[in-house]
This record gives sequence, C-alpha cells and structure tokens, in this order.
Amino acid sequence: MNKFALTLAALVTAISPALAMSDSAVEVDTNGDGVLSLEEVQAVWPSVTTEDFETMDANADGSLDDTEIKTAEEAGMMSTDG
Repeated sequence: MNKFALTLAALVTAISPALAMSDSAVEVDTNGDGVLSLEEVQAVWPSVTTEDFETMDANADGSLDDTEIKTAEEAGMMSTDG
C-alpha cells in the first residue's frame, strides 16, 4: 500500500502543472514544465516580442504561469487563433 501511495503521489506531482494550465497553453508547453517560456510562446505567436512577453510576465520570473496566460489571453495578447 505504501509503495502504491508513493507512486500515485509521484504521478500526481508530475502531471499537476499540465492540469492547472488551460488546454491551449498545455499544447504550447512543449517541455511539459507547466509554464510557458518566451521561446514556447513565440513558436505559436511569432509576433509576441520580448517586451510583450515581459509585460505578460507579471511576476518577472521569466515564464508565464496559468494566471499570467489567462490574463494575457483575456487581454488579447495571446489570441487562440495563433
């Protein structure tokens, strides 16, 4: 039972970043780390500049988390039509 619980916990930890992201963001997150880098964003939205990305990156950690992605989508900075 203990081995099962540890395996389950590891699995949940591994997939939880993807579960937190919107469906469109999960598809863009090519390395599966649960956040989007500038390179991942520009691969889908090439018109997004470094300055645009920095504006979207509210906490200035160099990546976009789910909240920042949703805010950018709502602001029209990352349209779902690519």
